[in-house]
Amino acid sequence: LARITKPKQNTNANIFLPLPLLVVCVTMEGTITSSPSPSQKGRGVNFSAPRSFGTKLRAKCKETFFPDDPFKPITQEPNGLMKTKKLLEYFVPIFEWLPKYDMQKLKYDVLAGITITSLAVPQGISYAKLASLPPIIGLYSSFVPPFVYAVFGSSNNLAVGTVAACSLLLAETFGEEMIKNDPELYLHLIFTATFITGLFQFALGFLRLGILVDFLSHSTITGFMGGTAIIILLQQLKGVFGLEHFTHKTDVVSVLHSILDNRSEWKWQSTLAGVCFLVFLQSTRYIKQRYPKLFWVSAMGPMVVVVVGCVVAYLVKGTAHGIQTVGPLKKGLNPPSLQLLNFDSKYLGLVFKAGIITGLIAMAEGIAIGRSFAVMKNEQTDGNKEMIAFGLMNVVGSFTSCYLTTGPFSKTAVNYNAGTKTPMSNVVMGICMMLVLLFLAPLFSYTPLVGLSAIIMSAMLGLINYEEMYHLYKVDKFDFVVCMSAFFGVSFISMDYGLIISVGFSIVRALLYIARPSTCKLGRIPNSVMFRDIEQYPASEEMLGYVILQLGSPIFFANSTYVRERILRWIRDEPEAVEFLLLDLSGVSTVDVTGMETLLEVHRILGSRGIKMVIINPRFEVLEKMMLAHFVERIGKEYVFLSIDDAVQACRFNLSTAKPEP
Repeated sequence: LARITKPKQNTNANIFLPLPLLVVCVTMEGTITSSPSPSQKGRGVNFSAPRSFGTKLRAKCKETFFPDDPFKPITQEPNGLMKTKKLLEYFVPIFEWLPKYDMQKLKYDVLAGITITSLAVPQGISYAKLASLPPIIGLYSSFVPPFVYAVFGSSNNLAVGTVAACSLLLAETFGEEMIKNDPELYLHLIFTATFITGLFQFALGFLRLGILVDFLSHSTITGFMGGTAIIILLQQLKGVFGLEHFTHKTDVVSVLHSILDNRSEWKWQSTLAGVCFLVFLQSTRYIKQRYPKLFWVSAMGPMVVVVVGCVVAYLVKGTAHGIQTVGPLKKGLNPPSLQLLNFDSKYLGLVFKAGIITGLIAMAEGIAIGRSFAVMKNEQTDGNKEMIAFGLMNVVGSFTSCYLTTGPFSKTAVNYNAGTKTPMSNVVMGICMMLVLLFLAPLFSYTPLVGLSAIIMSAMLGLINYEEMYHLYKVDKFDFVVCMSAFFGVSFISMDYGLIISVGFSIVRALLYIARPSTCKLGRIPNSVMFRDIEQYPASEEMLGYVILQLGSPIFFANSTYVRERILRWIRDEPEAVEFLLLDLSGVSTVDVTGMETLLEVHRILGSRGIKMVIINPRFEVLEKMMLAHFVERIGKEYVFLSIDDAVQACRFNLSTAKPEP
């Protein structure tokens, strides 16, 4: 099975091979080493010199901020002109798709652009009212930002516009008192908050800090959007019942209390109109779901409600019968608002709070929606480019009388179903909105508020994703708790506190994963050299005298105590005497000084019990730190192996006669 040779110095790790290939060498000191056969050269653990600090720092920064290595295609270009061209295409995506543009794509983009304009007009007016802003601001916000996104955005499907959740959150942040007492100041602060949002989003994208958005998990967003939909639905009952007095609080209890307290103001004419509009809109949504090719029916529904509402309100003089209307809308394009930005220290805290919170939510929603529709077309979107595009369009928007914009789901879905090919559909929408502002805006002054309420309610009903919540409950109970904390927190407390509570639960979960990493005991799959979790594969064979453990996370100060106690518990629970502990570190990406001391402590404890510890397949960074901390010297290179099978074979035939540790 093996032949004894003369002692031979081996500068690399001792490599123990399966019996037919094993060549055992005995040193003068009595430590058993091995030498591979010629066919097995290169299978040993690589104990090369650790990299310098600068090299490791560059590698870590590149992996953190540039995981997709976006500049590699640029560096591979042969000449400077092509490199400049590629660099320009990367930072300004329109230079990448515009040269390839043709009339075939234009046909689809024009159709999509006109279709989403029919949705942008009523939604713009509705969401501006939701934010307690003049309705014309909602139309302004669908004119300038789409042009900016078409230049800098990377998604071919995203349609730009205002969103209900952020509109309501802005109004809630600044409060009812300011909105009522000084609407002009409120408008100026909204522009300032939009400017802060743009700077925040641009900075995150430019510094490639999109990782921050990942703290808004899918469960958090699902619960937040569902809770927001509930409170927005209840808010719209003001328009449906034709109420003149209504609370500006957003929690469910306050809204219901306000509706019931003002029963004397309920108007049956407004209620009847609201129910009719809502039934019509929900019917169009049903048609779209039943017959996907008729998506345009649902897309045109809000515009039909606005047009019909305007005509009826004008003919029957609706204001005289309790049906409130939007009021005067002036013609003209966006006036400049740079001079209106207000950085008074008295309001700066509110401005930053509103700008950053709404910016984070809008950014997460826009990126998630863009990626979702890109996957359907087998395309990719760059999250950092999207953040830069969102940031720039909000900065420019704050200078041109716009408030916060992002990529709303409803408008993007219509854009996708209309067959959009490129961001040119946003340009078409911008041109159409320009025509509306120049010639048609006054016609919408007769739009009944009950019609806008019905439009918002219909849109919100689609945001409560019951099926996804049930799916979370079936798959992962903790994710369901995160989702429900956002849902009920937003519904019964406030939007910002609901979001904070949900993110807090998500962080607690992440900390639990970090502080209590998974460990498992491995056994050999019969008739193979594979080792797998004995709990997952009950047929796997445990080896008497051996404990083979696999660690699945970094070992550092937060979990080192748990790792030590868990290893010792595995040893203690063994029914037979343990002779070898084999630690598979394949899943350990890094280890800090505390983690290293923990491994040394385990090594000392096991040594005092006559148990030998073996390290298997440490990752590059882990092995570097082990060498710098002289960990490898203390346990011996002969106790570090490339694979579990090599270690088992070596332990079985060699390590039992190794030199006792000093």
